[in-house]
Amino acid sequence: MTFHELGLIKPILEALTDLGYEKPSPIQEKAIPPALAGRDVLGCAQTGTGKTCAFAAPILQRLNGEIPAGRPIRALILTPTRELALQIEESFEAYGRRLPLRSAVIFGGVGQQPQVDRLKKGVDILVATPGRLLDLQGQGYVDLSRLEIFVLDEADRMLDMGFIHDVRRVLKLLPAVKQTLFFSATMPPEVMDLVNGLLKNPVKVAVDPVSSPVEIIDQSVYLVDKGNKTRLLAWLVEGLDVKNAIVFTRTKHGANKVAADLVKAGITAAAIHGNKSQTARQQALADFKAGKVRCLVATDIAARGLDIEELSHVFNYNLPEVPETYVHRIGRTGRAGHGGTAVSFCDFGEQQYLKDIEKLIGRKVPVAQNNPWPMEVFEAPRDARGRPVNADDAEARAAAKERRRARDAANKAAAEARKAKQQAAAALAEEPVPAPEAAEAPARKRRRRKKSGQSQAAEQAVSLEVQAPASGPEPEQPKKKSRRGVRQQRLEDTMPASPSQPQTDFYKPNPLDGDVILDATARLLAPRPRTLSRPAAPRREEEKPARRKKANAQPGQEKKTREQASAKPRKEKKAEKPAAPRQEQPKGSGRREDGRRRSRGRRNGPPEVMFRRDSQKDSTEQPSLMKPYYMTPDD
Repeated sequence: MTFHELGLIKPILEALTDLGYEKPSPIQEKAIPPALAGRDVLGCAQTGTGKTCAFAAPILQRLNGEIPAGRPIRALILTPTRELALQIEESFEAYGRRLPLRSAVIFGGVGQQPQVDRLKKGVDILVATPGRLLDLQGQGYVDLSRLEIFVLDEADRMLDMGFIHDVRRVLKLLPAVKQTLFFSATMPPEVMDLVNGLLKNPVKVAVDPVSSPVEIIDQSVYLVDKGNKTRLLAWLVEGLDVKNAIVFTRTKHGANKVAADLVKAGITAAAIHGNKSQTARQQALADFKAGKVRCLVATDIAARGLDIEELSHVFNYNLPEVPETYVHRIGRTGRAGHGGTAVSFCDFGEQQYLKDIEKLIGRKVPVAQNNPWPMEVFEAPRDARGRPVNADDAEARAAAKERRRARDAANKAAAEARKAKQQAAAALAEEPVPAPEAAEAPARKRRRRKKSGQSQAAEQAVSLEVQAPASGPEPEQPKKKSRRGVRQQRLEDTMPASPSQPQTDFYKPNPLDGDVILDATARLLAPRPRTLSRPAAPRREEEKPARRKKANAQPGQEKKTREQASAKPRKEKKAEKPAAPRQEQPKGSGRREDGRRRSRGRRNGPPEVMFRRDSQKDSTEQPSLMKPYYMTPDD
């Protein structure tokens, strides 16, 4: 059977031909026709059998045609890992390069803005990991209300990585009417529960028995102690003439350590795991595919979906605890009908894992005989209490503690360096050592002193300008006057120096000098001449007739407000006894327009003792420094 017989359109067939696809694989042959018909598909096939093309080609053909306004997301492919998401999106680009459809990929570990910009332009097919999809949907950038096709790839891996709850949250965002394509290499009971609630009358496609590895892969196991695994790995890479290989480790710390040991042995290697940034992971993978790196050391994060052409070897440096993971690991080689080799290392503590794997695949893994470092330790490692422990996990925890101690020591050294720098700056400025929370105080003080010096220079320039004779040439005006200099100039205009202290170019009276303060105090306490005659206060006897008159008013008279009632007696009193014409009250005289006195607060004028009843001037009266505070008429 050919791809043309499956019913695919010409643009897709031409793209497949350009990629070197000659005939469909068993999973493609069985899954593409029902997917093109719009049926739900349950595909169970081992990794490396062409599952991506089995759902990508039908999706491209079904969405081809009239594109809705706004380009809503019409197909969603959910994957467990970032690397697999990138690979699937590349496949969509390759298969649909002759179609007007748009595809995009979103995943975590990188900035979201480029992904958001791509979504805003309109996307027909979206490939995503669960975490970033839910994040962008919560921000309002992803709308799945018009979705037509949903694909859940590597469903069992979703379960292993703890994404099953996120998958259920995504399912609640999808419309009820849609086509669902479900693919997985293994079918544990938890995945089957998800299938039963998600698929409707699906077409089941199983090309191989569940959990069976590819038969063409050559498998073997080396029984070796943990301490000799690195030397055995380097020996095998060189002895077997390995072109390229993926080495799987149990922990992130182990991946870094193995990669470093291989580099020391003269073998190019790079590590990828969850602690690496997404950029570093993509760069390492790109270098490996380009042949710049011979060995790619990875945790199980790379066990799924990586499609590397002609990968010759897979090394299980540590056997996985979950038997199904072994199937996914060795499936990185032997893809698309090519042969491959899978080599596993097993120490005494991992023998139980080996038994579980052999039980799952239904066959014994051959033990290699050409082993230069055979197993010599026949006892599992134990902790201080005598309990058996996993040596790799214990080593990873110890390494993590060491990194934390090193980080704390570095932070402490940096804090001490900052403190020493502050002390040096304080000693240079002859100031006390600032508190830790006020580390920038010395700098602020220095800036303040510098600004104060500039203000003093501005004041001196203003003083020289005021004291210069009128006939001489005018001095050059300063470009800027500080705020303090302007205030000082205004103060000098209102407070001239006393005759006993003449003002010269070299001397200006200081308001804080002792003799100036004594003169100001004397002038403050000396009586001041009374410049205005205040009207005598009305006697209470004259107010009584007005009050009685108000009391004898007719009952039918209209009621008046309190302000009107209080104003009437004053008018009658003025009519009975005309007062002397009032002079216009100057501003600051201490009286209102109606002649009444203001309150005797500090703001409204000096105390009453400051008024004199005669016009004789005191011998000590001179122009006073306190003049702005006397509320007297201006001459």
